[in-house]
Amino acid sequence: MASFPPSALQQLSDAGCRRWRAARAELGLRERHPRPHFLGVGTQKGGTTSLYQLLKGHPDIYLPDNKEIHYFTKFYERGDAWYREKFEPAPAGQLRGEITPYYLFHAAVPQRIHALRSDMKIIALLRHPVERTLSQYFHSCRWKLETLPLDDALAAEPERLEGALEVIHKPGGTHLSYQEHSYLARSRYDEQLPRFFELFGRNRVLVLRSDDLFSGDRQALERIQQFLNIRPFPDDTPIPAENKGAGEAAQVPEEVRQRLKAQLEPTFAWLDQTLDIRW
Repeated sequence: MASFPPSALQQLSDAGCRRWRAARAELGLRERHPRPHFLGVGTQKGGTTSLYQLLKGHPDIYLPDNKEIHYFTKFYERGDAWYREKFEPAPAGQLRGEITPYYLFHAAVPQRIHALRSDMKIIALLRHPVERTLSQYFHSCRWKLETLPLDDALAAEPERLEGALEVIHKPGGTHLSYQEHSYLARSRYDEQLPRFFELFGRNRVLVLRSDDLFSGDRQALERIQQFLNIRPFPDDTPIPAENKGAGEAAQVPEEVRQRLKAQLEPTFAWLDQTLDIRW
């Protein structure tokens, strides 16, 4: 994916913002009922737990102890006062964030986020669509949420998700299969990311390949640093390997992988043409 160094003007602007945050910290100034400045929205099985651990260790950032708050998905009916309480411990001057990987897929979430904060910054980690599909399936099996064999589960997905959108758009509405059996649907990033682009603009949505983060690619860290306008990560910053699967997907035949890739071809093409992302 193409990456361009920030201009001198942008660097001066970023430095000014950091000095402004430092001054607010020194004076103890922040929102009385604080909202987050940024959200990690997904994808599920795409490295969000590692991203959480990475950002939680940065001195410029506050993340709640509970990684997945699910306010904009399962608990929206509790109201934003309930949500803002999660950020009350944040010191003045720190950027406040939250990471819930269900946010990217859930169709009602972008509008709900925009209603709380129209200038929210969004971070999306994307995993190879086929590998993400398989990882979610085996994750559901380990948690006893799936009893069907892989082929049967994939074939049953459309029927399982039927009527889900009507349910999840109601505050507090939950749909088990929409969350747990959406194996192919969650991998269709071309249907999910445009909802965020349209509301927040492309410049407020950072999209990264999780592979680049896990490989220790310094550019991935630098892009996060520049996007959030935080101090640089130390050169020896480790990337936590959190919540890894048990390796079951390695046994899936190549024939099945190729069939899934064909089904997800529109997603691969959109990522290539729109975001210059490919695997």
